[in-house]
Amino acid sequence: MSESLELQQLVDDEAEEDIKFHRPRPKCRKYPCLGIILATLSALFFSLCSAIVKWMSDVDPMALAAYRFIGVLLPTIPILIYKQKPCFPKDKRIMLILRSFTGSTALMLSFYAFRHMPLSDASVIVFSVPVFTAIFARMFLKEPCGWFNIVSVIVTLVGVILITRPPVIFGNTIDSLGENGQAPEMWGAVAAFSSTLFGANAFVILRALKDVHFSVIMTNFGTFALVQCLIVSFFIGALCLPVCGVDRYLIVALAVFSFLGQILLTIALQMEQAGPVAIARSTDIIYAFIWQVIFFNEVPNRFSIIGTVLVMSSVILTGLRKWVLTLPYEAPMRRKLEFLTK
Repeated sequence: MSESLELQQLVDDEAEEDIKFHRPRPKCRKYPCLGIILATLSALFFSLCSAIVKWMSDVDPMALAAYRFIGVLLPTIPILIYKQKPCFPKDKRIMLILRSFTGSTALMLSFYAFRHMPLSDASVIVFSVPVFTAIFARMFLKEPCGWFNIVSVIVTLVGVILITRPPVIFGNTIDSLGENGQAPEMWGAVAAFSSTLFGANAFVILRALKDVHFSVIMTNFGTFALVQCLIVSFFIGALCLPVCGVDRYLIVALAVFSFLGQILLTIALQMEQAGPVAIARSTDIIYAFIWQVIFFNEVPNRFSIIGTVLVMSSVILTGLRKWVLTLPYEAPMRRKLEFLTK
C-alpha cells in the first residue's frame, strides 16, 4: 500500500506542474469513468494483499514484505532499461536512500499491523498517510499549512484514538487494545501509527525528488527495501519459504496483486485527476471491512466504526481538495468549495 500512495504523490506533483505551466492533462473521453473504476479495482487488489498478510499467520510479516518487494522490483527494471535512465543519480543518492528507507519501513510496519490488528482498523490508520503529510511538509519543506490541513490532522488523530483505544486514555471503561493479554494487538496499533509517520515522511522526500523519473525511484526503492527486509528477516529468524503448497500460491498471489494494483493505479492517474482517484482509493477501507467479516469473523465495534468515519472523512476531503485545486480559478465549483483551498 505504501508504494501505491507514494506513486500517487509523484503524479500529484506532476499534475500541479501541469496546472502551473498550463500543460494539458491526458483525458479518457470515450470512457469518462474508466479512471475511477480502475482506481477502485486497484484498491481491491491492495486490500487483498492486506488480507493475505493477515491470513498467512505461519509466515512472518517481514518475510512477506520481502516477497512483495520482489513483485514491485521485477516489473520496474524493464521500464528503467527502456527509459535509459541512470539507476543511481549522483546528486540524488542521499535522498533516494532516505526515501527507500522510510518507504520500506512504513510497509514493513503496516504488514506487522495487518497481522496483529483487525484488518479494517489497521487499514484505516495506514491509509491516513496523506493527511499527516502536511505537517512534515511544513516542517521540512516550509510549505504552507492552512486551517484545512490542521483540522484534517486533528480529526484524523481523534479517529485513530477511537480505533486504537489506548488504555492510558480509556482505562478499563471499554475494551481497550492491550487488555487481557492482547499486547501484540497493542503493538500492532503502535506499528500502524508508526507506519503512517514513516509514510508521511516518504511523501515529503518524494516531493523533493519529483524531477526524478518514477522508474528510478521505484527501482531504488524495491532494491533497498528488498535488502532491508532480507536483513531484518535473517536476524529475527523469519527468513523462510512456507512448507504448505497453498501458502506458496498465496505468496505468488501477493506479488501478482501488488503488481496489478500498482499498474491499475498508474493507468487511473494517467486518465483521471489525482483528487477523484484518491477518493476512489479510499474504498480500500471498505474492502478491508468486508474481508475482516468474511474471512476472519471479526465484527468492528462502535468505536472503530466512528473512528473509521472520521478518518475516511479526512481522507476523502483531502482528495476533494486536490481536485478543487486543479479546477480553473473561474470555475463555479471552485468558488463553491473555496473553503477547501485555504
